[in-house]
Amino acid sequence: MVIDEKFDYAYRNMGDAYIRLRKFKDAIESLEKVLELSRPEDVIYEAIGHCYDKMGNFAQARFNYRKASHLNPDDSKLFYKMACTYYNEGQWEGAVKQLENAMKIHRTKPEYNLLMGECKVQLESFKEAIQYFSTVVRIRPRSVAGWEALIRCLYKAEYFEEALEQTRAALEITNGKPLFIFYRSAVLFAFGKTKEAILQLEKAMEKSPKLLKKFVELNPSILQNQLVVDVVARFKRNKSI
Repeated sequence: MVIDEKFDYAYRNMGDAYIRLRKFKDAIESLEKVLELSRPEDVIYEAIGHCYDKMGNFAQARFNYRKASHLNPDDSKLFYKMACTYYNEGQWEGAVKQLENAMKIHRTKPEYNLLMGECKVQLESFKEAIQYFSTVVRIRPRSVAGWEALIRCLYKAEYFEEALEQTRAALEITNGKPLFIFYRSAVLFAFGKTKEAILQLEKAMEKSPKLLKKFVELNPSILQNQLVVDVVARFKRNKSI
């Protein structure tokens, strides 16, 4: 019917507009009207899933992503989006299963490997995580997120020698990003090379003091080191963090 086609077009536009305005409940209502007026479409279910995702209703988001994937099983990003909902709920194994589906279609997609690595870290499968993060930095060598995840994983697994080597590589490839100076400092502390570690920490603080939080997250007990406390205190006296 012509009138249905007009309404269908109007509801699609309304749904898109509401999403841009972040009015996700209104967007869902409009998009569900589209489903009533026309045959099921993967893009509509995906859009509804996106709205529920943004609202933090991960179960409903997943339900709609799954419907979309049934209509378009070759779209790997739908499996990735389902994996993200599981990850956000702390269901690591559920996320891994969906990522495996996504990676059957696009194995080397950096974001898929990055999330898979994070899941493996949560499951304490560090060697597997390292493989996935290594894939990210190989495919996207300037990816700060990839290098950060790889070094963080190596540190957590206590592969300090390899972590030190990777901080060197990350600094070289990313043109000396301050984050990796902080990470280099943390690894040097782990090696007991305190003097070098302090020098690196001071250098990192000078370049980007706001990244101190990342340094502490890597090893919260580092704040028990009086030398670290002194560096931070001295810097706070001279500049605001």
